[in-house]
Amino acid sequence: MYRRIVAISSWALLLLASSSLADTPSAPLQSPRAFASIADEKARSAAFFTEAGKVLQHPRCLNCHPVTREPTQGDDLHPHVPKLQVGDNHGTKALPCTSCHGPSNTDTMGGRVKSIPGASPWALAPASMAWQTLTLGQICAQLKDPARNGNRSLEQIHEHLAKDHLVGWAWHPGEGRAPAPGTQLVFGELVRAWIDSGAHCPAP
Repeated sequence: MYRRIVAISSWALLLLASSSLADTPSAPLQSPRAFASIADEKARSAAFFTEAGKVLQHPRCLNCHPVTREPTQGDDLHPHVPKLQVGDNHGTKALPCTSCHGPSNTDTMGGRVKSIPGASPWALAPASMAWQTLTLGQICAQLKDPARNGNRSLEQIHEHLAKDHLVGWAWHPGEGRAPAPGTQLVFGELVRAWIDSGAHCPAP
C-alpha cells in the first residue's frame, strides 16, 4: 500500500514538474560517407566519433548518464522529480524506476509534462559510465576502457549502441522531448566506421 501511494505521489509530481520541453524535429546526423574525403585515417576515425557524439552528448543520453547517482531530466538536465538517489541503476527499494516508467511512453492529460518516458528495462547507466561534464574525448576513452564500460569489447559496444532497445528510445522519447539527432541506424553506422578505422578518439 505504501509503495502504491508513493508511486501515485511521484506520478503527480512528474505531472506538475517544471520542464524544459522541445517539440523540435530530430537534428541531422551525417553518415560515414560524409567523411570519405578525410585522407588521414586517424583523423577520419576521430571525425566519425565526433559526429556520433552529437547523440552521446544529447540530453536524451546525458540524463541517464549523470555524474552522481541522481538522474536528471528534461532538455536542460534539471534534477529528477521526485529527487531520487539511485542505488542499483533501477531506483530504490521504496521507489523503483518502474513506479513511474513503464515499458513504453505514457501520454499525460496535458500540462507542462506531456508524456512520461518509458522503455523496458528502464534504468540508469552504471556509475562507471557517467558522461555529464566530460568532454567528447573523455567519453570516447571511457567507452573503450573495459574497466569502465562493463567489460565490453568494441564489438559489444557497437551491438549495444546500434541495437539496444533502451538506447533506441532516444529517437522515440515521447511527446514534449526532442529526439536524439538522426536515427539509431545512422548512429550505429558511425560507431561501426569508428571501430573499423581504429577507434581513435577526438582530442581530450
